[in-house]
Amino acid sequence: MLKQLVKKQLLEMFQSFFIDKKKNQKRSKLSIVAFVFFYVFLIFGFLGGMFTYLSFMLCEPLASEGLNWLYFTFMSMISLALGIFGSVFNTYSCLYLSKDNDLLLSMPIPVKYIMSSRLLSVYIMGTIYSSVVIIPAIAVYLSKVSSDISSIIGGILLFFLITSIVLIMSCILGWVVAKISNKLKNKSFVTVIVSLAFLGGYYFIYFKANELIKNVLVNAQLYGAQIKAKVFILYAMGDIGAGNLIFAAIAVAIIAMLFALTYCVISRSFIKIATSSQNISKAKYVAKKSRVKSIDSALLYKELRRFVSSPNYILNCGLGIVILIVVGVLMLVKSDSIIKLLTGSFGMNQANNAALLSIVICMLTSTNIISAPSVSLEGKAIWISQSLPVTPWQVIKAKFNCHFLLSAVPTVICCVCASIALKVDFLISIFSALMPLTFVAFFDLFGLFLNLKSPNLTWTNEITPIKQSMSVFVSLFAGWILAIILLVFYLTFSYMMQLSGLEFLVGATIAILILDFALFAWLKKKGTKIYASL
Repeated sequence: MLKQLVKKQLLEMFQSFFIDKKKNQKRSKLSIVAFVFFYVFLIFGFLGGMFTYLSFMLCEPLASEGLNWLYFTFMSMISLALGIFGSVFNTYSCLYLSKDNDLLLSMPIPVKYIMSSRLLSVYIMGTIYSSVVIIPAIAVYLSKVSSDISSIIGGILLFFLITSIVLIMSCILGWVVAKISNKLKNKSFVTVIVSLAFLGGYYFIYFKANELIKNVLVNAQLYGAQIKAKVFILYAMGDIGAGNLIFAAIAVAIIAMLFALTYCVISRSFIKIATSSQNISKAKYVAKKSRVKSIDSALLYKELRRFVSSPNYILNCGLGIVILIVVGVLMLVKSDSIIKLLTGSFGMNQANNAALLSIVICMLTSTNIISAPSVSLEGKAIWISQSLPVTPWQVIKAKFNCHFLLSAVPTVICCVCASIALKVDFLISIFSALMPLTFVAFFDLFGLFLNLKSPNLTWTNEITPIKQSMSVFVSLFAGWILAIILLVFYLTFSYMMQLSGLEFLVGATIAILILDFALFAWLKKKGTKIYASL
């Protein structure tokens, strides 16, 4: 039974590699190989290559000073951070909120088997992210410093210790979120706020990485002495990778006890949380007037409610809302620095700088992919909207309006901040905002187009259409690619043909509008037929 549950979890995690949801059939062997190869290249080739380069930068300088353990401590902390960051957001939904909880718990299946299969999926997700850091770190150390038997064993044990800690931390955080969520009414916003705080800290450290690495290399002995004296556990972790098998044996025993304790706590609360109705208090009737909404307003309200009620949806598809506002504020605060940077790098005037910033804003808006999974999120309940006295076009239009409303407002705020920072005239300000807005509309329509062509209505966990669907993946990367194309086009023609910033903004706005109308016409004519037949 456990074997079948594990197989089910693995197939659910990686089903997009093997099943074409549009045709509801197995992919060809060539397609499966291509999908797996691309995923492996992206995770282990691209990300793994970055951390391999970092390992080469740190390994030999620290080892030459006798601080082998500090090298492993540094890389282990990065591995833990990435592993927890990569798995913590879906641990709660994967472990507690899977759509098949009621079905599995109603069967004669021991709860420990259900939990074990879910924990394995959490472990695999965390291991994928943490391994792209720690495996290159171990490999570089073995090739450049020492490859004796103690170093090999220490490296292997360090890998399993880190992935086990990632699992324990993900389970603890998921359990905490689950317990808090059952007590709070607006749990989605609490989850989003906590997640954004974590993301902010993460990216702050990321952008300070170069400075941090230089400080570590210059003051390695000082940092090493302080860590060893004040945070001995970090020293012990690093020394395991360097081949200290005594520390390794102690760490294995401690991690085993912590995992047993974590498993015990989760097992005691699993059924209660997984089957909880999450009602805080009894509903109390309050007499009030109900305002009649139009069909379009009611459908838009439904889409907005779905968005704000799902932390996974907000964090994975709407993070650009926060990014745009933050970038806009930074433009106002750092306006002089931005002007000097643009003028010094490209030697352009303020109008041309406004065009460059508009392209940057376009790239930021493409991180909002709210419409890309919106059709798939209907799931098996899509028949409800199809049976209502509304047209398919009204449903699709509501999904478009939801994306556009949530993305257009922060985009305008960011564009206004950019225009104030650059002190451009009114006409340029108008077009420097119009181009990003047409860009928002294009990827709103494009996301709906992709999701209608490749829907997934058979998911058991909402994280599948939100994070693992082809429409989301293509929409996100297509936004970056189109923004880069606009940048290359502008830099090329501004240099060769002296194209002004205003001329570029007007031309790009018209070109993107043409694409918008083409996608709009397709959705209204063919998209509605596809939606009605799903």
